Amino acid sequence: QAQVQESGGGLVQGGGSLRLSCRAPRMITSVYNPKTISWYRQAPGKPRELVASITSGRTTNYSDAVKGRFTISRDNSRKTAYLQMNSLNSDDTGVYYCNLNDGATDYWGQGTQVTVSS
Repeated sequence: QAQVQESGGGLVQGGGSLRLSCRAPRMITSVYNPKTISWYRQAPGKPRELVASITSGRTTNYSDAVKGRFTISRDNSRKTAYLQMNSLNSDDTGVYYCNLNDGATDYWGQGTQVTVSS
């Protein structure tokens, strides 16, 4: 079982919404508090890019491309982070990856595909 598991991707029409989840089932709940949780995406033929991040202090950061449309959040009690994506457009198509950083190690998931049809 992977350290990090993404889910929630799929096919959606332009203007629609999706909520991605990032779970860490193997991490111990009582100590789960990653320093930073980030969502990245990679479109075909393009490098992986940072979409959003949230620190243990709940400070958030967004790329200009998604600011105002996407919201990142985390629930440590559930060992889960979320990416709420609204007003999706074709430029949002790609594989979305979750990254957990505990200050020493990066943990990556396998990614979840998001496809936005125009």
